[in-house]
Amino acid sequence: QVQLVESGGGLVQAGGSLRLSCVASGRTFSSSAMGWFRQAPGKEREFVAGINWSSGRTYYANSVEGRFNISRDNAKNTMYLQMNSLKPEDTAVYYCAARDSRIVVVSPDRYNYWGQGTQVTVSS
Repeated sequence: QVQLVESGGGLVQAGGSLRLSCVASGRTFSSSAMGWFRQAPGKEREFVAGINWSSGRTYYANSVEGRFNISRDNAKNTMYLQMNSLKPEDTAVYYCAARDSRIVVVSPDRYNYWGQGTQVTVSS
């Protein structure tokens, strides 16, 4: 049974930083793409960043490019999202997700596994 467990959310002032973690278990993810998504109240879930687990190639939404960094630790089966220069508009519940394909895509509907989410709140 695949499990994804996020942690690291919290309350931070604008301009601050947070690092989210996603621990994956239940299978190996060497043939998977994984990603971070977020959902603000009243808005649709949106792609934030993705990573091809085997190659390490990364992808970012325009809104976070240059501020966020996605990475993974193969030994720990853990994915990270380092978030810097946070803005109030980054406030959302952040989810990690995995799909049964190496290809990173932005549509949340194409991801097979999801974590429970972690709240990130950025105050102005």
